[in-house]
Amino acid sequence: QVQLVESGGGLVQAGGSLRLSCAASGRTLTNYAMGWFRQAPGKEREFVARITWSGGSSYYADSVKGRFTISRDNAKNTVYLQMNSLKREDTAVYYCAAARFTYSDLQRQDKYDHWGQGTQVTVSS
Repeated sequence: QVQLVESGGGLVQAGGSLRLSCAASGRTLTNYAMGWFRQAPGKEREFVARITWSGGSSYYADSVKGRFTISRDNAKNTVYLQMNSLKREDTAVYYCAAARFTYSDLQRQDKYDHWGQGTQVTVSS
């Protein structure tokens, strides 16, 4: 069983940066693709970014492309989301998720087996 814990959220001004971390415990993240999702107030949870288990391939939602970068350090069992040029519309609870032995359709939430509890990101103007 994998336990995921996000950290690094907080309050930041528009145009600023934050780096989210997702630390895994319970088992190694080898063979797990990892994703970041977010849920804004009054909205459904949506896909943000994903990365394959090797880190060789990543994919982003159009809304964050060019501003966010997903990465992973398998030795530390940790996944990161670097968020630059933040906008007010990036305000949300951010969740990381793990999908074991899954290689396609990783934008879909139902592909993921394990979820963290979320970390709040608030962007002020």
